[in-house]
This record gives sequence, C-alpha cells and structure tokens, in this order.
Amino acid sequence: MRSEDVVVTGYGAITPLGQDVASSWGALLAGDSGLTRGALDGQGDTGMPDVIAGRMAVDPATLLAPVVARRADRSQQAALVAAAEAWADAGSPQVDPERLASAIGTGIGGVHTLLHEDDVLETQGLRRVSPRAVPMLMANAAAALVSIEYGAQAGSYTPVSACSSGAEAIALGARLIRAGEADVVIAGGTEAALTPITVAGFLQTRALSRHDGDPAAASRPFAADRSGFVLAEGAAVLILESAAHARARGARIRAVLAGAGIAADAHHITAPVPEGTGQISAMRKALAQARLAPEEISHVNAHATGTPVGDAPEANAINAVFGRATVTAPKAALGHLFGAAGAIEALIAVLSVEHGVIPPTRNLSEANIDPAIDLDVVTGRRDAPQHAVLSNSFGFGGQNVSLVFTDA
Repeated sequence: MRSEDVVVTGYGAITPLGQDVASSWGALLAGDSGLTRGALDGQGDTGMPDVIAGRMAVDPATLLAPVVARRADRSQQAALVAAAEAWADAGSPQVDPERLASAIGTGIGGVHTLLHEDDVLETQGLRRVSPRAVPMLMANAAAALVSIEYGAQAGSYTPVSACSSGAEAIALGARLIRAGEADVVIAGGTEAALTPITVAGFLQTRALSRHDGDPAAASRPFAADRSGFVLAEGAAVLILESAAHARARGARIRAVLAGAGIAADAHHITAPVPEGTGQISAMRKALAQARLAPEEISHVNAHATGTPVGDAPEANAINAVFGRATVTAPKAALGHLFGAAGAIEALIAVLSVEHGVIPPTRNLSEANIDPAIDLDVVTGRRDAPQHAVLSNSFGFGGQNVSLVFTDA
C-alpha cells in the first residue's frame, strides 16, 4: 500500500435488510430479501397498483434524537444514521476540521418534505408552511447536516447523478484526498423517495418491476423474465482517509479505494448506449487508476437493476472489459436504492474484500439466467479471497461510475 492511497477506515448503513452494516450484510449473505408489498403510504385513490418496494428495516427517526429527527427529511435522517455508524466504526478520527470534508450524493433529495409542505400550503395556507421547509427539501441538506455534525470544513459536496450519486460522491471523496484538499472524507449516498409521485413516474416509464407474486421475487437481475427494478430507500457511508493519515493514527484499514472511473454516455436521458461505451470507459478508467489488469479483478458488483433494457448492455460492457467475468447483483435482495445504490454497493464491495466472500444473487439459478447474458453470475454464496472488486453504478442521464476496492 502506498502513502498516497485512499483507504476505507469505517462504514455505516441503514437499508431494507437491516438497521446497520452487520444486520444488512448478514441478511444479504443469508439470501434474505428486504422487499415487501404495501410499502407505499399515501397513494389513496390514484389507480396505482399495490407497489412492491424496499423500506428501511427501521425508521431512521427512531435512531436519532427527537429534535434532530424533526428537523430533517427522511433522506437526511438516513444519512445521519449511516454517518454516525461509520464515524464510530472509524474510531471517531481526530482530524483538523479544515482537512475534513463531507460528500453525500442523492438522486431526488427531500421529496417527502416537498410533498408534505405543498399539501400544507394547499389545505392550510401560507402561515402553516414550516420555516424549515427549504432546508429540509434541498438536495444538499444531507451533506450539509453531516458536515455540521462532524465539523467538516474542507467542503460539503452533493453529487446529484441519479443512480450513480452515491458512487460519484465516493469517487469525489477520493479525488479530494488525492488532490491534497482533505485528509478524511465522509462519503456516501442517501435516498428516501418512496412517495406516490416518484413511484408513479417510474411506473409510467415502465421501469418498475411488474411482478405480481411473492414480493421477495420481484427484483430479478439478469433473469430471462426480469421486468424492471424495485424502488428502495436507505443510506450508506464510508470514511475515506489518506493512507498516511490513517497510519499515523493507527487506524484499522478495511480496504483500499484503488481506482475510480467516471464517464458519460452523452446519448439519451434514460436509455444506456446499447454498446455500453460509457460503461466500458468508466470501468477501464477505474482499472487504470488502480493499476490493475482486468484479470486481477476477483469479481464485479454489477449495477444490474433488473430492467429488460439495462442488464444486457451492462453485461456486454463487462464482457468487453473482462471477458466472461464473475458478477453478483445485490439489488435482487435490496431493491434499487437509487441515489444511495452506489454507496451501499460500494460498501458491499468493501465487505467482500474484507471477509473474502461474494454475496449471492437472489431469484436466479442457472436455469433462468437470460441466455443473452454471458456472465458467471453468483447464485449462491461463494467463499474465496477477493483481492480486488469492481463496483458499477450507472444512472439516468448516462452517468457511469466504477469503483475498484482492493485488500490492504
């Protein structure tokens, strides 16, 4: 490990599988599902179906002081919960505030607050609208609240790049450290957008799963009968640190963030390039920064949302870079956490490296893998050293981010 390396010294999460990292990781390895039916409140008489979704396993408001919870949107609450676990896990590092930054991505932001306060305005009038409405609905509030909580004065950043937001925040954190602008970055992603309007919008684009059976079987990445993704909520945060700073304070190093690649499709606002050119570029950039050859990657954590139009181009892109690679697709168990997806899956990649295991892909067997998908998809837990893992996050707008984590 080089002194200029960026390392992971702590992590935290709240997901549909658990209220923290240990419970989420254990459930993922066990092949559990965090997806349920009837998870959407307030849809009323809208003609919407009984939607399957992935709610956080615990209400994040119950894990915060009441006054903090009241002043934060659900998405911000989740970020604060994940950041608190990550900060404690890193040993609450002593760092100059001007060398500490926060970077928390989100795809949609405080939509619960926006919708609630709009209802208040229409039904009760201007004087009943909360003076905290704007701070609670603005997209940068999660990063700002984390910055305030930990005194991070080196910058507070909010990548908003749809499904790539959390991964982009982590890539940005690494850039800040490599550029010498910070020694420690609290980086990750958060999302809590299970509202009627967001779900309706995804339904109208035909992006959501149309599965009408067991909710746990609704998210089916790489399956021949996949029909769309399942929207979920949660947050994940990594504590990124320069290797020199981590060593100086005797920190436990969980993994190295060896490379990060970002590329844009410049093609279509929702559809990926069929040839996967932007995705290929992001993966190759991440490998180049990590100074690794494709064959040195132990497995790929695929973006793999389970949409008919998304999984195949990613599979083709992975083939172009790695050949027939070993991959896993956690969204089968977690659902799609949208702006938080890249952060939770980066965390899963770190855990894979740390514990030497590839988590299984639910709802998949050799018999039902799409014959057009030429990948070694892990359908049952595999225990083997994972020296280097690449994690993909691809979002609406043609936003592509790939991260490479290696062992320390």
